[in-house]
Amino acid sequence: MHPGPMHPHDPMRAIAWMAGALVSFLVMAISVRELSAGMHAFEMLFLRSAIGVAILAAVLSVKGWGRVRTRRLGGHLARNLVHFAGQTLWIVGIALLPLATVAAIEFTTPIWGIFLAVLFLGERMNRGRWLALAFGILGILVILRPGVAVVSTAALLMLVCTFCFGATNVITKWLTRSDSPLAIVFYMAAMQTLIGALATVFVWTPVAPGDWPFLVLLGLTGLSAHYALSHALAAADIAFILPFEFLRLPFVALIGFLLYAEDFELAVLIGAVLIFAGNSYSLRQESRRPD
Repeated sequence: MHPGPMHPHDPMRAIAWMAGALVSFLVMAISVRELSAGMHAFEMLFLRSAIGVAILAAVLSVKGWGRVRTRRLGGHLARNLVHFAGQTLWIVGIALLPLATVAAIEFTTPIWGIFLAVLFLGERMNRGRWLALAFGILGILVILRPGVAVVSTAALLMLVCTFCFGATNVITKWLTRSDSPLAIVFYMAAMQTLIGALATVFVWTPVAPGDWPFLVLLGLTGLSAHYALSHALAAADIAFILPFEFLRLPFVALIGFLLYAEDFELAVLIGAVLIFAGNSYSLRQESRRPD
């Protein structure tokens, strides 16, 4: 959806929108954890996307369907196949790993984005990007501790998930050269509904009445998180917004402890700090580059 009028560095507005994005991401994670005990990831994604389509159809009936015209259906399809794979692995990760570990590994998404942007968008490496890459690799080694602890299959699947998310971000950046954010979100929901429907044929089970509230929350927060984040980025620099992303980790860790009795490992915190430090420095360097 369109972020609306620009507000040059309006920190209070940015913080308010970022708080909305963080709440949305947290509710999304809780919904997935609650649903994952009795629902396959394919079915979850199908129903979430279908709810998203219904919401967006109502919005477009007012704003006009011309806002989602595109000449890049192939690009949207590629984006959503990769994104669907990443979301499936993310759901698997939430079901099998502590929530704090999932959140920490997610911070590696920009690293994959750097690699792929260099390869496919012609972007160049600089000191900030090299530092983000180095700190990201170091942070993952601290979290996974290969040679010291057994690296779980779920953790490796989460790394594949973040690669998919990084690739999704690169394709999204390419699509924004011609398509509006509303068009990108619409094709995401519409195409992933179709992809999910095909995948769900093999795993469908009747939805328990108690699951519907969490499915509705999942559908709503899947849209509201990205909508709030776009408003936050419109109101302030990325370098100002990024530190608030890191707040996801302590809040997720607290929720994991209170709701699911999950222990919080110090190595996860240290690794996440390293990854975040590299990303933060890189983005600060990017924000100082001349336009």
